[in-house]
Amino acid sequence: MKWLGIDATQRGWLNDADNYIDAVPLDTVMRGSGVGQVVASAHPDYPVGSWVAGMVGWQEYAVASGTGLFGLNVVPDGVPPRLMLSLFGPPGLTAYFGMLDIGRPEPGQTVLVSAAAGATGSVAGQIAKILGCTVIGIAGGPRKCAWLLEQAGFDAAIDHRRDDIDARLRSLAPHGIDVFFDGVGGPVLEHGLAHLAHHARVVLAGAVATGYRGADPATGPRNYLRLALTRSRMEGFIFLDYVDRFPEAFTALLNWHNRGELALAETITPGLESAPSALRALFEGHNLGKQLVEVADF
Repeated sequence: MKWLGIDATQRGWLNDADNYIDAVPLDTVMRGSGVGQVVASAHPDYPVGSWVAGMVGWQEYAVASGTGLFGLNVVPDGVPPRLMLSLFGPPGLTAYFGMLDIGRPEPGQTVLVSAAAGATGSVAGQIAKILGCTVIGIAGGPRKCAWLLEQAGFDAAIDHRRDDIDARLRSLAPHGIDVFFDGVGGPVLEHGLAHLAHHARVVLAGAVATGYRGADPATGPRNYLRLALTRSRMEGFIFLDYVDRFPEAFTALLNWHNRGELALAETITPGLESAPSALRALFEGHNLGKQLVEVADF
């Protein structure tokens, strides 16, 4: 195995609670996506040396047979292998379908993205920019905010650790937010709801503020009535809802990437033993872009 993809949703897989996928049992390999090279094969579609991506788990070697959604798939020609864990993996697919199908931004509209410097939020915001929107990102710390402005092309960035979010939104979006792509929940969700334009769309892509500990937060969004007053819609989804449209998303994302319209950031930690701390780092806000673990140095 060369790289493991670390995603916040993996924390939720550890809980014995309702989820979109079964919990990971105790005393088993931790479930997770990865990319590696075939070192031995009895299948003509998987020649030795070919790059493959799939749900391989936190381990140095994996044995698999066949393909499928959770099997191993050969990395297409022309695609950098580790992008199968970010742009062409769950983060990119979540950004694509969440922004286009749930958010439905229109040229000239104002889009707010939380966790905007993460693997999903950064792509979602850039898709909105490609579609002709004004994009505001919420992120933690000056380094992330600078990256949003200088690399990802966002129009504005709000540092949730230092800035008065409400004051900044009043200044940056005086006519309200048309699309709010939220990956945080908690107080950040409330800030977004407080500044919705009429007929806004709120995309629930994640809730990292909850820690995904398997229990409901102490409080919900107290100002949810803003949805009614602004005739807005708040909707959740899982990227797996769109399996039949994955080829569409891959094609669009690849075209944007090849045209240089999507800036991507990565945070890489070395060694399989760093995987647990890399997952924890997502909830502590240490990552910029996609969090990866480099398992082998080859």
